[in-house]
Amino acid sequence: MRKRGLKMKHEWKKQEKEIYGVKTKPCVIDIPAWKYIILSGSGNPNDEIFSDKVATLFSIAYKIKMAYKTLAEKSNEITDYTVYPLEGIWSTASEKGYLVKEELQYRIMIRQPDFITREMFDNSLEAVKSKKYNPYLTDVSFETICDGMCIQVLHKGAFDDEPASFEIMDRYCMEHGYRRMGKEHREIYLNNANRTEKVNLKTILRYKVTDIENILL
Repeated sequence: MRKRGLKMKHEWKKQEKEIYGVKTKPCVIDIPAWKYIILSGSGNPNDEIFSDKVATLFSIAYKIKMAYKTLAEKSNEITDYTVYPLEGIWSTASEKGYLVKEELQYRIMIRQPDFITREMFDNSLEAVKSKKYNPYLTDVSFETICDGMCIQVLHKGAFDDEPASFEIMDRYCMEHGYRRMGKEHREIYLNNANRTEKVNLKTILRYKVTDIENILL
């Protein structure tokens, strides 16, 4: 039984290790439906517009967190939580055999705890809008996404070196009877690229798969 007056904080690093405590060896995992705040776009992620969109998402994420914390102070529920990391779903319409960053398409997002509601999002979004004009605020959405069965792996190092990790994932699928679904992939950024040396970056790479046996049935 929880002691009276004891505040509970949800920390994804500690309490969701099966999701975010990924190793450099691939694993297949079933990802349930989760809530996200999302911004879409296209182009090179090194451009300033991408950084501005990331900043926009975090401004709303922290406003939601603080609003929830104020409402939950007197409740017996979780009274605080750690903001989830930035994520991105990436794809390209290019038919070239090599990566052209200017042709990338993305949906960047920050996961929200289950207890965050659309009303909380709407109120926080309006609060952020009232402080300073930001052209990207009108494009932020609140959605539920279910990835389902996926393969994921921890990539250590620069983003440009990710192809080596994807090759490891592809090989694992071939050896264990899985097939990739679609061309999109998800990246979860476990540290801040602006404050971390490239060699120390940690990124979860994930894409959807299906069991080949299920296709044949």
